[in-house]
This record gives sequence, structure tokens and C-alpha cells, in this order.
Amino acid sequence: MTGQRIHVFITGKVQGVYFRKSMKTKAEQNRVNGWVKNLKDGRVEAVIEGESKNVDLTLEWCHGGPGGSVVEDVVMHKEEYAAEFDSFEIIY
Repeated sequence: MTGQRIHVFITGKVQGVYFRKSMKTKAEQNRVNGWVKNLKDGRVEAVIEGESKNVDLTLEWCHGGPGGSVVEDVVMHKEEYAAEFDSFEIIY
């Protein structure tokens, strides 16, 4: 397995539209681990880890998000793969 870890910031109408819950569902379907949370400035932040192709599928979803969201920008930072997560969680 080729592991990948991406730290992502999503801008737009991404709060109040079930973005975090939908992302958790998509991450679980894609078998990636990490977390997602809302930021006070209106963005959503997430860390996604897993097999490269599965991380890429989850990142692709982030560019559209769930129905009701309007994604304006996705900023991604590649980080060193750490395999530190056992699941994908919503941070409140």
C-alpha cells in the first residue's frame, strides 16, 4: 500500500449543509481515516490518510461536497504519512 496524508481547507458555503457528516460517510466508503471539523472563519478543515487512490477519491469529492454546499476553493497540503488514525471522525 502506498500511504498518503493530505491536510485540506475547504472554503465556500460549507457549514450548515451537512458537509462534515457527508465527508465522514464518503471517507468511510473510501476506506480512509482522519478527521474533519468546522473552523470559526467558515471554512472546513480535514486531515485525510490512507491508500493514495482512496485519498484521491475523497479529495475529489471535497471539490463538490454534498448537495446544498457551494465549494469555492480547496487548499491541500501534502504531509508525511503517519498512519495515526483508526477511523474517520468529526471533531466538534
